[in-house]
Amino acid sequence: MSALATLKLISSKRSKSLPPALTRRNKLLVKLADQIALAQAQAEGRTLSLTRQRSIKDVSTGERRDVTVPKRVREWWFAGDTGKLNVTLKYGSKQLDLARGKNAIELGGREELVPVLQKLKAAVEAGELDAQIEAVSGAMRSRFVK
Repeated sequence: MSALATLKLISSKRSKSLPPALTRRNKLLVKLADQIALAQAQAEGRTLSLTRQRSIKDVSTGERRDVTVPKRVREWWFAGDTGKLNVTLKYGSKQLDLARGKNAIELGGREELVPVLQKLKAAVEAGELDAQIEAVSGAMRSRFVK
């Protein structure tokens, strides 16, 4: 018996792009990973230094070159009116409503921050917030229509 005969052969075609909902979900997951890294760094008493690649055009020669620049990560948490820590979830510059009329999670202390961010990440991975992401994304897209 040949080696190919032992394998399950099928006809398959690779998709050229991801569905829009999955693309938006992945974008939010990357930002949540940055927030988790920032919260862990602050809990350990160190600063977070993330970098990203940027293409810069040299004015004199006209050449483009890639340089590594620092990436600024803003905290999605703040001290609320009651003095407790509040966490919001953002898509772009807009806050997501986690439930109708509720856009933040109140925490008892800073030690709850990383576990809550990880729960939010799991919820996004499971697709629980796809409707909220779609609503905010649609609102942001509508601003660009002429």
